[in-house]
Amino acid sequence: MGILGFIRRFNCFPKSKARNKTYPYGYIQSRPLSDSKTINSNDTVLPVLIVGAGPVGLVLSILLTKLGIKCSILEKNKAFSKHPQAHFINNRSMEVFRKLDGLAEEIESSQPPVDLWRKFIYCTSLTGSLLGSVDHMQPQDFQKIVSPVSVAHFSQYKLIRLLLKQLENLKFNIHASKGLEGLCSNFLQGREILTGHECVSINATDQHINVTAAFLKEGKYTERNIQCNILVGTDGAGSTVRKLVGVDLKGEKDLQKLVSVHFLSRYLGDYLLNEQPGMLFFIFNTEAIGVLVAHDLKQGEFVLQMPFYPPQQNLEDFSPEICKKLIFKLVGRELSDVEVIDIKPWVMHAEVAEKFLCCDNRIILAGDAAHRFPPAGGFGMNTGIQDAHNLAWKLASVLQGIAPSSILHTYETERKPIAIFNTALSVQNFRAAMEVPSSLGLDPTIAKSVHQIINKAVGPILPPVLQRAMLDGIFKVGRAQLSEFFLNENNPLGSSRLAKLRRIFEEGKSLQLQFPAEDLGFRYLKGALVPDSDGEVGTAEAPTGRRRDYVPSADPGSRLPHMNVRVLSTLTSGDTISTLDLVSGDKVEFLLIIAPAEESYCLARAAFEVAEDFKVSTKVCVLWPAGTTNEVEVRSKAELAPWKNCVDVVQVKRSSDAFSWWSMCQMNDRGAILVRPDDHIAWRAKLAITGNPKLEMQRAFSAVLGVKSVNMEETTY
Repeated sequence: MGILGFIRRFNCFPKSKARNKTYPYGYIQSRPLSDSKTINSNDTVLPVLIVGAGPVGLVLSILLTKLGIKCSILEKNKAFSKHPQAHFINNRSMEVFRKLDGLAEEIESSQPPVDLWRKFIYCTSLTGSLLGSVDHMQPQDFQKIVSPVSVAHFSQYKLIRLLLKQLENLKFNIHASKGLEGLCSNFLQGREILTGHECVSINATDQHINVTAAFLKEGKYTERNIQCNILVGTDGAGSTVRKLVGVDLKGEKDLQKLVSVHFLSRYLGDYLLNEQPGMLFFIFNTEAIGVLVAHDLKQGEFVLQMPFYPPQQNLEDFSPEICKKLIFKLVGRELSDVEVIDIKPWVMHAEVAEKFLCCDNRIILAGDAAHRFPPAGGFGMNTGIQDAHNLAWKLASVLQGIAPSSILHTYETERKPIAIFNTALSVQNFRAAMEVPSSLGLDPTIAKSVHQIINKAVGPILPPVLQRAMLDGIFKVGRAQLSEFFLNENNPLGSSRLAKLRRIFEEGKSLQLQFPAEDLGFRYLKGALVPDSDGEVGTAEAPTGRRRDYVPSADPGSRLPHMNVRVLSTLTSGDTISTLDLVSGDKVEFLLIIAPAEESYCLARAAFEVAEDFKVSTKVCVLWPAGTTNEVEVRSKAELAPWKNCVDVVQVKRSSDAFSWWSMCQMNDRGAILVRPDDHIAWRAKLAITGNPKLEMQRAFSAVLGVKSVNMEETTY
């Protein structure tokens, strides 16, 4: 399209000392951002510019807007894709969505019933022999014991539609490139999504980031210059922002090349609804091999993923008519209503960016721009959403003058190890998926090696037509092992292979859908937190590739454990909520959870006083034992006066022998927990409050926010 000709090399000036420099808007005394507590508050400079309007960019814009931060989004595509793409939303992402004005509830009510997608099916064709199936849901997945919400199966384009609706409710406007005459060339007021705008250059000065966006106007490319304080690249695996700032990726490239075929068929959907509902169908037969993703059986919406071997194969080999024939071969019969919507090639990588921030923390990468995984386990989009949740409150803290820009370092400190871990886990899960074809005599690594040999050995000698014929012939011989003559219990080799396949399924060694321990149990070991006083930071367990149950933990850096609690109030009967609901999503606010003990009330008063000194909002939750009546609220009000930002709740136990809150957290009721705005534990006193409570709170807030208290003197309570 010629747009790469616009790209100019990124330039980031040294920030070692203050200096004077002339900018387009005049003569400014500049100061290194890292030495300042707040960022340039010039009204003509946009606080946050987000590049990329995928799920991560849209979620980040919603979170920032709810926290009171102005932001706008650049999106290079003129329209939002309807290709389903990611579709599995894990527990932690659904918890984040519960903060977004009913989004989780809307997803739950809009998604297909769980019985239609809980299984992976392995077969010779959709109408042929069943090789096995794996049910990925367990009873506890529906009981909402460890989380107030369950996982979901919801196509990415439908999620984007709901996110855009939320942004419209927040007064965002979507501007196409041809309708931008009313916008000032260098000034965005916030709450805009500019479609058809590609970021083509980034230039960082001491005062702001200059971004040049190119868009098509009356058939010609035009440039728009935008100034912002913070630039966040959420522009996907091929991130332009990442390339412009010169950040490299590390990991495994080209794990597999595939073609993705998005198609509709009501007949196929109805057939599978009645015969064999599932989420993924792994199909192996003598004519074709592919994975069918059932995005919505009732709507008959599917995506077929097939191996792709360029240059012997090219995208023209997957025309709509050819794709229809391949679909028929995998289904096992012809269908009269197949409508091919879209055909896309893509490459599977497992890589993490060398760094997530650059240029004094003012250019930040999130989502697939910072890490790209195999889709196995659905960690890509979910990890990106949790990047946004970690980042939003820190950006708000900086831009609202609560914390210095150095707090943004903790975004990389915390999220990069999670990205590396999830990369390894996704690769393990991808390798597990390959165990199934390998057990049937179709080792994908051999197919990849054969392809490489053809490319290197005979590629320079034979014409493309003969190369293609050779590749097709070799693969046809390999697929012959899937014939009924070979693959049956009466054939010794077939019987052995089928037995091996059964063992893989029984032992949980095939592709897994859920990883509760990693999904809810991931923990930040360093960053915006205070490790326990015993000095043991701990280490992350290595990924196993198998499903493991989540065990609640109140260790610093962990996500706050979920328990149902009832709000105590002398005015009403009180609502039952999750402990996660006690954390505000509408402002940068910390939550201190205590029991109703005198020393805990003393700590709470100290927390209020210190938070006031740090200019950050703090709420106190007094957690009472099960069976407590509403009248106790009066005591907390008296103990914590004159501060009023407190709530009394009582534990709602599922059964008489269920763990109490403090037991579940492996603490006693003389301890306390300080929770960050992203639901992660910033500090705790595990057994009791020791020492001066005000100094303890000063130490905690100082460590988390990265700023010293104005007055750190010892105070007696």
